[in-house]
Amino acid sequence: MAGRLRASTHDVQSVLERPDLIGQPDEVVFELAQSEGRAVLTENVPDYRRLAAEALEAGEIHHGLVFTSNRSWPRHHRSTFSRLVTELGRFLVGHEAADALRGREWWPRPP
Repeated sequence: MAGRLRASTHDVQSVLERPDLIGQPDEVVFELAQSEGRAVLTENVPDYRRLAAEALEAGEIHHGLVFTSNRSWPRHHRSTFSRLVTELGRFLVGHEAADALRGREWWPRPP
């Protein structure tokens, strides 16, 4: 997914592409994303909402959370991957600023 978005000139990275992040706990992924000014895309709503709340309580503003679910973006459908990449690409084009999701969360909706 990250590779397809990068092919459209979006500055995105995947945990799976980062040896320093593979197998790391959510707290490490979240903190590194914040230090790099990146939003996080995840299905893990409870843990990342907690991390975002903790950041806010500490007086910090996170760089955004993008949540998906298997219910809205079913992994077993062949078209899901391409549709999600398209939806994320549309969002990124419309929100070029690095802080477009600052302190917010976004749930992409299937077309």
